[in-house]
Amino acid sequence: MHILGASGAGTTTLGKALAMRVGCAHLDTDEFFWMPTQPPFQTVRERGERQATLGAALQRHSDWVLSGSLCGWGDMFIPLFERVVFLWIPREIRLARLRERERARFGAAIMPGGPQHAAHEAFMAWAVRYDDGVDVTERSRAMHERWLAALPCRVERITDTGSVEDHVSTIMGGSR
Repeated sequence: MHILGASGAGTTTLGKALAMRVGCAHLDTDEFFWMPTQPPFQTVRERGERQATLGAALQRHSDWVLSGSLCGWGDMFIPLFERVVFLWIPREIRLARLRERERARFGAAIMPGGPQHAAHEAFMAWAVRYDDGVDVTERSRAMHERWLAALPCRVERITDTGSVEDHVSTIMGGSR
């Protein structure tokens, strides 16, 4: 199963919870997209390397939940998907989650004058554009909608602010 949505929508949280519930591996696209750096999320991994490392990880597990977006760089894995879940929440909630996550992750480094401030501001500006962006070459709702429409597998949408447990139950029950 693949779970995708905007940054801050809760795809990783939902993916971890679902994988724990069904007893399978959880993989997150960020682990493959970004090189391990300190601080994290500074250097994009080369496309071929991220495809190879994700492919190897998927092969190691008979069952898995993959969270995050791989549109554009991971289309080769589409035939492996039995189900795709698109998770969407209102922008204001998503941005509040991102601000809190960034503060927890980077602390004072993202504050004005901090060494991560410019990167943080650029990230937040990028996150704001998700719902309104029409550029299908950048991670946006338009890109995700176009990608979802072409999938050959079952696609489900979760577009409410219910709890993670509610969403896991919905997916497990197969309704929505």
